[in-house]
Amino acid sequence: MSNVVKFDSKAAQPAEPVPDFESLIRQFQPLTGSVLTPHLVDERPLYGQTLYIANCSLDTRFGTWRAYIFQDIIDKHYIIALAHGDIVNAKVLYTRLHSSCVTSETLRGCDCDCVQQLEGAFKVISEKGNGILFYLMQEGRGVGYVGKARDRMLVQASLDQLSTFQAYAAMGLKKDHRNYDNISQICYLLGIKASFVVLTNNPDKVDALKAQGLHVAGTEALEFEPSPFNLAYLTSKAASGHILKRPRESTFRRALPPEPVVPFKPHALPNARRFIYSASYFLPVKPVDNDILLTEEQFKDLFKKKSIERYMAGPKPLLLGYQLIRENRFFVRIDPENLTAFKRENPHDPIVDLLTTPYWFRVHVYYDVVTSQEFVVLTHGKPHIYDIPVVRLQSESLFNRFPLRSVDNRDKFKKSIKHIVTYGVGAVLLLYYDGRGAGFGAYATDLMMTETGQALSSDEAYRKLGVGYDSRDYDASMMLLKHHIPNEKIQMVMNSPASLVKKKEYASALNDHHIEVDKWIFLDEHALSD
Repeated sequence: MSNVVKFDSKAAQPAEPVPDFESLIRQFQPLTGSVLTPHLVDERPLYGQTLYIANCSLDTRFGTWRAYIFQDIIDKHYIIALAHGDIVNAKVLYTRLHSSCVTSETLRGCDCDCVQQLEGAFKVISEKGNGILFYLMQEGRGVGYVGKARDRMLVQASLDQLSTFQAYAAMGLKKDHRNYDNISQICYLLGIKASFVVLTNNPDKVDALKAQGLHVAGTEALEFEPSPFNLAYLTSKAASGHILKRPRESTFRRALPPEPVVPFKPHALPNARRFIYSASYFLPVKPVDNDILLTEEQFKDLFKKKSIERYMAGPKPLLLGYQLIRENRFFVRIDPENLTAFKRENPHDPIVDLLTTPYWFRVHVYYDVVTSQEFVVLTHGKPHIYDIPVVRLQSESLFNRFPLRSVDNRDKFKKSIKHIVTYGVGAVLLLYYDGRGAGFGAYATDLMMTETGQALSSDEAYRKLGVGYDSRDYDASMMLLKHHIPNEKIQMVMNSPASLVKKKEYASALNDHHIEVDKWIFLDEHALSD
């Protein structure tokens, strides 16, 4: 009989300690207000799907604000929380949920009221002392610029007989695809416990805040006088439930595009199949320097009964001068303040129409299947074979959408628009990527590092980020550009000779795509008026 010892493995091993789940959660999750009181300089709190990226100060026309930049880790869009005053201890915060609008905030379009609402919210919050503005990258009520541009194309093709919401329905879209889940998560990360007074005309935004458990103490409307270009849009918003009175009271007539718009189905470009041509429509762009563009026929018709000199005379002249430009066109410079006062007493004088005479540009929107990004090209005029179009590659700057004291990027865009309109033919290709192509997250981190002394310059910050000097896709830009110029010769607008020297990839892309620069136009440093 053998002596066999049976070993009980369960009895021999020590019992596992019971996990302290509360302790695990405390270590895993950020505490409320953790963005404002990080334990480490490199800490980046994450709560829900909302990741904190960076923060920096913004010097605006409405005082100093602090921008907190977050990113949704699911769909990757940025959310900027712009804080003014004490957002932690205040009992009530004036707040706005504002969706991005590239056409009005970057491209100077005047076919909506978005930029007025944005700046109006800045003004109200600064006057109240404490508040926060949530800037959401949810273009076109969350459908993106491709969807929004196809809506505009369809509405313009219908001569405004279709509303925006009918166009959305025709495309198989809901009237609103926005998501506000990030707001409550940002409030947690910033330690905000106050009630909100919401600056909005849209009851759906109030319902969205309440659905997240946030307390709404009240609302205040942000409504502005309609224009001939946004009257139809605002009327459709009022019909859909927005609290708007002025569209019904407006005496403006709806302005139609300068020529018919023909809708088309999205299609790949034959010589660059990565790009799906998705939409094209007309954008009324706010004039630069109050210089109104008139054709020879418009000029003669406007001043056939009363000479232009009579409008330039007196202690409060309506017009400040005029200039003959290429192709027998005219710039007529108005005094907006005097002309607005004159309009109140003389509403039927044709001269008052100059207050609402835009520069007409055509918008072309492409979807890039390689990067999943949208590309936007603005074109002006109808090029002949002998024309040498004025071209600008304009890099986006999200912060320049806000009413900052210094808006270099916005000024560069205005100067470029002025050069194009003066010549009569040209194009602007918008490069969305902030931070010289590295993205807005890298740009905001650069600002934070230089502001806090973690880097002595942007070049050092980019080295620490592990990012090269210029990551923009100039090759893709040139492929698109060639679809909008009559030949391979252009006049190229650049910031300065020095910037051209530093952007070797830029010159290389021009050469690779056989685009000849007949003339370089370098932007000077003097500022333009709004």
